[in-house]
Amino acid sequence: MDIPRKPRPWYVKYLYPMLAGTAFLAFATYMIVLSFSPRRLRLDSETCRVADVANAPFREFVDVEGIVQPIQTVQVNALESGFVERIVAEEGTMLQAGDTILILSNPELLRSTFDEQEEWQNSERNYREQEIEMQQKSITLRQQALDAEHQMAALDKSLRQSREEFRMGIKSKAELDVAEEEYRYQLKRTGLQMESLRHDSAATRLKREILRANREASARKLSRSSGRTAHLVVRATVAGQLSYLGVVLGQQVAAGESVGAIKVLTEYKVRASLSEYYIDRITTDLPAHIQQQEQQFPLRISKVVPEVKDRQFPCDLVFTASKPTNIRLGKSYRVQIELGKPEKCLVIPRGDFYQHTAGQWIYRLSPDGTTARKTPVKIGRQNPQQYEVLSGLQPGDKVLVSGYENLGDAEVLLLE
Repeated sequence: MDIPRKPRPWYVKYLYPMLAGTAFLAFATYMIVLSFSPRRLRLDSETCRVADVANAPFREFVDVEGIVQPIQTVQVNALESGFVERIVAEEGTMLQAGDTILILSNPELLRSTFDEQEEWQNSERNYREQEIEMQQKSITLRQQALDAEHQMAALDKSLRQSREEFRMGIKSKAELDVAEEEYRYQLKRTGLQMESLRHDSAATRLKREILRANREASARKLSRSSGRTAHLVVRATVAGQLSYLGVVLGQQVAAGESVGAIKVLTEYKVRASLSEYYIDRITTDLPAHIQQQEQQFPLRISKVVPEVKDRQFPCDLVFTASKPTNIRLGKSYRVQIELGKPEKCLVIPRGDFYQHTAGQWIYRLSPDGTTARKTPVKIGRQNPQQYEVLSGLQPGDKVLVSGYENLGDAEVLLLE
């Protein structure tokens, strides 16, 4: 006897497709939910650095490397051309102003100077002869003037006597007229003679002045010639160290050519190169300092070179008070150049977050410190120690400032 079989439920036939569809739907739902939920990442709190957001003094400064240089470098130039006959001072020698560095030889200049000395001696003899002649002429002119005065005095006396004799009747009217006519003639003659003497005297004085001017010009010419000879000895113009000497024995040197350099070591300066980013903010007299062994040495910017090369521009700083006792040429120091006075603002310490986020966001910790969430921020000014926070954070917040290299773009960090 056959046993009747019960028919299978309709869903048994579609059981596996239904299970597969349900699994796919669950997976798709999970992926959709996961894509819209914040990406989470577990992080060991020991691998990152947590800092506080606080209102604190912010001092904007630039930290750069500075190299110690002499306060001044003076070029040594040859004032006359010639051949290097002897080198007296070698490179590295400490010199005083006026010390001999090298001696040049110029035979043509020496011959020219000797000829000018002979010419000056000959002209000096001629000047002396002319001066003696002028003295003799001056004596003759004074003698002539004295004779003219004596003659006029005698004529005046003779005329008075003739008039007295005429009054007494000794001389006639005709004789008196002759005497007066003679007196008038002699008076005019003597006047002309005196005028001629005055002109001769003025001409003599003018000639003497011209002679004296010529002698002075000749003496100056000889002095210049002798000075040119003295310039064959190249001397130090300032006290310092001969840092460079660019000639050898027998070398021909042209007038005005640079033969060396002297470093003035009475003071020092610090040369620093800054990024072109600061070129509009770095000006002369800005304060700066060097930190060494817990002691600060103040400086100020004395010179800014506005030329940008390789995205850098140089500036010079000088010490305004004491300087390090072990300062040496070529030694490097970390120099902090202040760009403004300290002011209170919202700040966070520097960290590598800025390099990975471009200062656009940062991880802010929850109040219980178990999670950190990505938070948009706006960073303003910065110095080697701090960033200024313009928006996105509040005083008292805690943020992650380092350890970003392995975090990717996780929205939430689960701190363990």
